Amino acid sequence: MSPKKPVATAKKAPKKAPKKAAKKAAKKAGDVVEAVAQAVSLVDKPVPGAPGSEPPAFEEPTEPRTPPAPKPDQAGPQVVSATGEPAGDDELVRAQHGEFLTTSTGLRLRDTDHSLKAGPRGPTLLQDHHLREKITHFDHERIPERVVHARGAGAHGVFVGYGTADAVSLAEFLGEGVETPVFVRFSTVLGSRGSADTVRDTRGFATKFYTEQGTFDLVGNNIPVFFIQDGIKFPDVVHAAKPHPDREIPQAQSAHDTFWDFVSLHTEGQHHTMWNMSDRGIPRSYRTMEGFGVHTFRCLNAAGETSLVKFHWKPRLGVHSLVWEEAQLLAGLDPDFHRRDLYDAIESGAHPQWELGVQVFPDVPEQVFEGIDLLDPTKIVPEELAPVQPIGLLTLTANPTNFFAETEQVAFHVGHLVPGIDVTDDPLLQARLFSYVDTQLSRLGGPNFNQIPINRPHAPVNDMLRDGFHQHADHTGVAPYRPNSLDGGCPFHAGSTDGAFTDVPVTVPAASKVRENPASYDDHFSQVRLFWTSMTPVEQEHIVSAYSFELGKCYEQAIKERQLVALANIDDELCSRVAQGLGLPAPERTIEYDEPEPSPALSQVGEIWPTDGRMVGVVVDPAGDLEAVAEMRETLLAAGLLPLLIAPHGGDLGNGLVAQRTFATARSVEFDAIVVAGAAPPAPDAVPARDAKAGDASTVASDPRVGLLVEECFRHSKSIAAFGEGRSILDELAISGAGVTTSDDAADVVDDLMTLLGAHRVWERFATTV
Repeated sequence: MSPKKPVATAKKAPKKAPKKAAKKAAKKAGDVVEAVAQAVSLVDKPVPGAPGSEPPAFEEPTEPRTPPAPKPDQAGPQVVSATGEPAGDDELVRAQHGEFLTTSTGLRLRDTDHSLKAGPRGPTLLQDHHLREKITHFDHERIPERVVHARGAGAHGVFVGYGTADAVSLAEFLGEGVETPVFVRFSTVLGSRGSADTVRDTRGFATKFYTEQGTFDLVGNNIPVFFIQDGIKFPDVVHAAKPHPDREIPQAQSAHDTFWDFVSLHTEGQHHTMWNMSDRGIPRSYRTMEGFGVHTFRCLNAAGETSLVKFHWKPRLGVHSLVWEEAQLLAGLDPDFHRRDLYDAIESGAHPQWELGVQVFPDVPEQVFEGIDLLDPTKIVPEELAPVQPIGLLTLTANPTNFFAETEQVAFHVGHLVPGIDVTDDPLLQARLFSYVDTQLSRLGGPNFNQIPINRPHAPVNDMLRDGFHQHADHTGVAPYRPNSLDGGCPFHAGSTDGAFTDVPVTVPAASKVRENPASYDDHFSQVRLFWTSMTPVEQEHIVSAYSFELGKCYEQAIKERQLVALANIDDELCSRVAQGLGLPAPERTIEYDEPEPSPALSQVGEIWPTDGRMVGVVVDPAGDLEAVAEMRETLLAAGLLPLLIAPHGGDLGNGLVAQRTFATARSVEFDAIVVAGAAPPAPDAVPARDAKAGDASTVASDPRVGLLVEECFRHSKSIAAFGEGRSILDELAISGAGVTTSDDAADVVDDLMTLLGAHRVWERFATTV
């Protein structure tokens, strides 16, 4: 990190976006992470993913004892009262405790396996209060899932401000060195709770800051623009993107007629669609996913000056994606891939980090910057015009203790603001201000959802709101109104020196009430073309493939032809290549377009990033050089990577090594790179009757499933290394070239592998048509 530099308002396009932040505050952020990390090295840690905090006994335990503590990587919401007062107790005080099974009122039970019956074969008796309580509670365990963003994963963390935002916002949590607990929920948009993680979809990136001034929710996505410009269309776009109402298919995808019918008619959605058809639509993990606040917000500083800002989350590991075949395989092999990746990274100590940054613009009456309407949620401001300036560091440090209580019940709202941050007149944002409160009333059973522990603010609450379902606060006083004299006048209004929220007094222009958009909203294609021209040839190939697949899944020819017209208005070559895949003629464009200046910040290719938490599959022969494997494994662990040993069989391999995967259970899509450390002969289960991947093992010297593993990695442009006897596998498959490293010495291939992984993929290995 470079020395602290205050955030400045963008005035003109600099030649190069500066990358400076507060070194002192960043160091403190690192100290916070170190404090929550385990006091053991990665080398000493077990492989993440154990289901419990203690290994189970073989026999059923019979001696009463208290429940085991959570795993070291788990944490619950900080203990505060329903009105935001620190409780001073351990966060596990809310967890169930005691060594004996009880009813919900604490009555100890001697049996929960048999109903109370009139004799062993008689009818069940109505008086069985335990049966009724147990079944009744079970019948009501589920709450309505979110209409959108139903499939999610969450984690606890801490945010540390750099102090560089002081010139823009008086929000105290952005101050230098200020530590704020957070809870972050990542999600997909379209699918149900049971859908797969790796579908092509927008991802949610919602952060709850538990600040001392109240809760601030930054509720954004991994795509900076939205499908629609006005929130009144939100039910329409969701209805169009969700499964067809008659058959309830397809699940968790946009490759169907109603979606493309909508976006080809509402061409304002073309920008978001282009992002979604790019590699951004299938992230490698939540840890390598950018986040955006989408809307423009208005900030107020201590001097009473206002600025317009856009929020950005920049992942420390860089922005990386899957390729389409990987995403499809993972949806079947491991539909929980993104959840597992996040949880395992936190458990192993590779704590994910993002820098929060802002683009800052003058708050002029037109609310336009460089000709771009800042209130249009389908537009971006290229980073080359307004650099993203870092203002703080987010680190995720703990997994939830209970998924339902925390991740499922967390309730975000764009109207949860703090002094110094206010909303604008963006019509999509305005609708969200209503919708987010309204949806919690049905999902969480009433108006007191902010009293659920994960939602409780960490600031004192005296809101005069009373009663309702699930009221946890035991309110005192007799006068929940103001002014009053019976409660001594309490609560009082906060003054300007008391940290009160200020609604920025923006002048609303005198105008007639109309249902229409400003003329600046009519440009639906210039920024889509900017995105397309900013992609490398490899990324453009992926976009063409995505459009061809999605439109190829549509039934109606008219919808395909209409969308091709929209693509022609973006780029002639894009339209021609997609039309070729659909077997349709490429239409003429209906508008003229200019040649935009490409924005390198939009591409995912070309930089080198940290490799913390990357997964490396190590193919092992139990009869091979296990000492070299053990040394290499320790080197990879010490470097922050997570090596998983893949062997012919599970269990002990010798030399202190244990297999985490077998040739039957491993698949290339789980790993970022492969190291072939041995050439084991076909295992006993390498027969089609047991594993279809095995094929005919009688014709090869080594297990054919290792060959499949390596070939898939090569096809997906991942790094491949081999040493010792493992080199024979690559020779047998004729695998060589860019991104393939071999040596007699394991240390040599590890060094090469670390360098290759920094680029995420071996991009030059991808074929392109241009």
